[in-house]
Order: sequence, then C-alpha cells, then structure tokens
Amino acid sequence: MIKLAIKLGTLAPVLMALSTAPSLTPALAAGGGGGGGGASSAMDPGPSYPPSSYPKRSGTKATHKVKKTNKQSSIDDPSFAQGYRAAYATIYDRNDYAAAIEQLKSLGHDDHPNVANLIGYSYRKLGDYKLSQVWYERALKADPNHVLTWQYYGLWQIEQGNRDQAQYHLSRIAAICGTDCEEYRSLAAALEKPPGTGLVY
Repeated sequence: MIKLAIKLGTLAPVLMALSTAPSLTPALAAGGGGGGGGASSAMDPGPSYPPSSYPKRSGTKATHKVKKTNKQSSIDDPSFAQGYRAAYATIYDRNDYAAAIEQLKSLGHDDHPNVANLIGYSYRKLGDYKLSQVWYERALKADPNHVLTWQYYGLWQIEQGNRDQAQYHLSRIAAICGTDCEEYRSLAAALEKPPGTGLVY
C-alpha cells in the first residue's frame, strides 16, 4: 500500500503537467496551413540572434507577432536578447542543457517559439522525452510554421521510433522552407539512417 502511494505521488505531477500541456493535434490536423514562405515573412524576435558568430538557422523566427504588455517585457528588450544569446551558447557551445533550461525559463517568454523549442531540445538532450514533447508542442502552438521546431521534433520522433511522424515533420518543413534549407536536409539525412542508429543532433 505504501509503495502504491509513493508511485501515485510520483506520477501525479507528471500527469498534471501532461494534462495542462498544449496539444499538437490542432497543428497536425490543420495539415500545414500557411504553405511556403512563412519563415521569410516572420517577425524577428530580437536584434541579432542567434548571434552572427553562431550557425545561421533558417526558420527560427516566429511568424506570429507576440503581444507586448509593456516595453520592459517586450521580446525586443535588449536584456531578453542578451539572455537568449547566453542560453544559446550554453546549449551549443557548452552542452550544459540543464543550465540552459533554467536560463531560458528565467527570460519570462516561455511561449515564444524560439525559447520553447530550445527548452524542448535541451530536455531531449537530457533524455526527458515527455517534457521535450511538451515544449516542442508549445513552440508549434505559438508558431505552427516554426521550421526549427519541426526539425527538432522530427528528430525526437525518429528517436522514439516514429518514422512515419518524422516523415510528416519533413513534409511540413518542405512546405515552409523547401527542400534546400538546412532543417530539411538535416531531418532527411536522419531519416535515411537505418532504424536504431544513434543520432547526434
């Protein structure tokens, strides 16, 4: 009886988080909405990030404007851009995913697709696939044409053995930025690998 109570106590927060998480069903059911060019007409969430010293990633811009409540909490706030760049470096330069999650959450813009996507990516790299999925879906709810999230979530699908879903993600990327963009090529290359091959993305 005590073991059952402990298991239920451990499971309750996870179930609570999953029940309050946004669902990807509307985004998938929509069948693509928007077509190509969504990323190029996007709002730039900050003045120069990812920083020019980092690899250029197409499609990391949101296609929906973020409502601004005041100048201090604005996505254009220089302190937000600086914090985002620091978290980006923590992920891609230092591979310190736990620290990056804290940095990203402290920005106060969890619903921004760039932020939510990187939190999802960090959880995936830490092996927490449930939380990773929650954050990827949150990013896609904020911007259904966020091509980098489609790529990273496609890699998540491959790691989970969901190759058909990963193929769907690849088709979404093709609809948004074509077949020559980095995100398409990366996910297509991962899909060409035999099932069970470890990914290094």
